[in-house]
Amino acid sequence: MQHHKHNLPQHIFVTGIGTDVGKTIVSAVLTEALQADYWKPVQAGYADGTDSILVKELISNAQSVIHPESYLLKVASVPSFSAEQEGVAIEADKMSIPETNNRLIIEGAGGLMVHLGKGFLVIDLIERLKTPVMLVSENYLGSINHTLLSIEALRSRNIHILGIIYNGDHSPHMRDLIYQTSGIHEIGSVERGHKMDKEFIREQAAKLGVDMAKYFTL
Repeated sequence: MQHHKHNLPQHIFVTGIGTDVGKTIVSAVLTEALQADYWKPVQAGYADGTDSILVKELISNAQSVIHPESYLLKVASVPSFSAEQEGVAIEADKMSIPETNNRLIIEGAGGLMVHLGKGFLVIDLIERLKTPVMLVSENYLGSINHTLLSIEALRSRNIHILGIIYNGDHSPHMRDLIYQTSGIHEIGSVERGHKMDKEFIREQAAKLGVDMAKYFTL
């Protein structure tokens, strides 16, 4: 099936339909596939290492730069709560896109309605940064609902959705229902259940690169 191709934008915000749906792995694969830079504006919880460290360890290309977080919070919780516990005020205007001539993958925290600060949600940050979104979805009972709700929320703010990347297997039925209802394409998917290492990310990046080239001029 031939699609009308669009230019892939310079900045891509990776958000998920919920927490733990595989945003970081998908971000690592996108970063590797595009040899892009990576930036996680808010990291809450780093006892097991940060997402930035994980992405850095998983990519192989020499071009990607990992930009420092705007806020690095110790407590693994809703960022607004973590910040409160640590006496930090998360300010929207302290989070500006790092300067780079390279493409940039920006990873959010949790889903769209996660509080970064009081009355300041991830979706507000996306709107402020004016970045289009790649939505990460996965297949579980209720995920079609969560995916469509996320699409509705993004559309209500006129945020451009580039497409959906599935983490792990999904049913063609799920993909078809989401596409029929929303018109948002599945761009590709990332396998799961493998050892997370550079080789795995390289393989997935090669595969996703081919899939993305059907939709975008890279």
